[in-house]
Amino acid sequence: MKMKKYLFNCFLLVIPVLIWNIALTGKLPEAFQPETFLTDIPSHITYGENIFRVLIFALMLFMPLKIVSPIQKQGLIIYVLGLVIYFGSWLMLMFLPDSEWSQSLFGFMAPAYTPLFWLGGIALIGDSSYFHFSYRRVFFALFSVLFLIFHNLHTYMVYTKLH
Repeated sequence: MKMKKYLFNCFLLVIPVLIWNIALTGKLPEAFQPETFLTDIPSHITYGENIFRVLIFALMLFMPLKIVSPIQKQGLIIYVLGLVIYFGSWLMLMFLPDSEWSQSLFGFMAPAYTPLFWLGGIALIGDSSYFHFSYRRVFFALFSVLFLIFHNLHTYMVYTKLH
């Protein structure tokens, strides 16, 4: 019974993103397929991206999921809108890969920068930790921004290599 409380954490909020990514990556244009997207990226970019991805996933596991305060309710709205924007960025690339939007830097990179919104929502929702240390939203926000910097650099490098 005591372990059950640990299962309802903010990691649950990333599950729709993980399912979406796993199910639909193969439907994205060639540039986003692993054999293209992961090729010739400097190791410091790859390591930075993956280290901060793991850190934000780990922090989500330790953040109880509860929506009670006004800021958490705002966070939920930002999170849901962020998911819609993120999923929309993928849909544009999948269904209109040759459009001006999808071929532009801004459109190509949209799946890399739009997580800012749903991660920002999670930062507002997660206001504490299961463990007895002083939790601050700024930690999750900082790790998310650092992940996004590396993730966007990675995506930019792919774009410039192909265009």
